[in-house]
Amino acid sequence: MKNLLTWFPRILVLAFAAFISIFAADAFSAGGTMWQKTVDFMMHLVPTAITLVFLWVAWKQRVLGGLLFILWGLVFTVQFDTSRTTALFLLFSLPLLLSGFTFLFSGIYTEKQ
Repeated sequence: MKNLLTWFPRILVLAFAAFISIFAADAFSAGGTMWQKTVDFMMHLVPTAITLVFLWVAWKQRVLGGLLFILWGLVFTVQFDTSRTTALFLLFSLPLLLSGFTFLFSGIYTEKQ
């Protein structure tokens, strides 16, 4: 049980970060100079960078990381309006919320052991 609680949220967040990084390639399909495309590409990677920073925090302090991921999932739900369709919510908000609650539960569970 401890291994599942330890590795499931980590793998889920890494898969989510890889998934949202794919959308950054969309920046190269727009018009503009190569410099503008590169800047757009980097801007599209900001959510991935934030997600990976939160994963680093969660790796060190599970409870704090869990709270950050729950907050990040709520930000995705409100800012990107993922609640408008079930598919958007399942793809973008649910992995963050699920990993946040799993990190939180894992941190509390391992502290009691």
